[in-house]
Amino acid sequence: MVKLNKIYTRTGDGGETGLVDGSRVAKSDPRMAAIGDVDEANCAIGAALLHLDDEGHRAMLARIQNELFDLGADLASPGEDFEPSDSELRMTAAQIERLEAEIDQLNAALDPLTSFILPGGDPAAAQLHLARAIVRRAERAAVAAGHEVALNPRALAYLNRLSDHLFVLARAVNAGADGDILWRPGATR
Repeated sequence: MVKLNKIYTRTGDGGETGLVDGSRVAKSDPRMAAIGDVDEANCAIGAALLHLDDEGHRAMLARIQNELFDLGADLASPGEDFEPSDSELRMTAAQIERLEAEIDQLNAALDPLTSFILPGGDPAAAQLHLARAIVRRAERAAVAAGHEVALNPRALAYLNRLSDHLFVLARAVNAGADGDILWRPGATR
């Protein structure tokens, strides 16, 4: 159980922050960049929720938001043992498999792609596309951090699958509105 009595601690005033094991790293550390991008993605998903009425879609995103906190804890946990325990949150294969099942379910109801999709359409879809792009940045940051420290491969897979999930969910939202906005190569020449 997390209990925060005080929001500011002053421990980060010198440009360092704490990891799960109590060790300190620079706020500019690549691991912290990935964690920050995951946090930003979570915020973007929260903004998308403001525009969604479908309870099934809202439930998917609520689970994902919670899992993104788990993912941040995973990225902030040094070490090379990536199995979850009572003391360490680690992303699991089951979480990735659930994303894949949701992607397959959403995608089954959609027409096949005939062009690339421009991010936009329904306000909820536009927000989901923004969240997708931020998740892609979080994934790039996590891959970069993984070149310097050991990171859970399932955390990286989760980010990769999540961007696909958000893309397909945006398409599903647009399918219920005016449809996707298709890229028309060279249309403005």
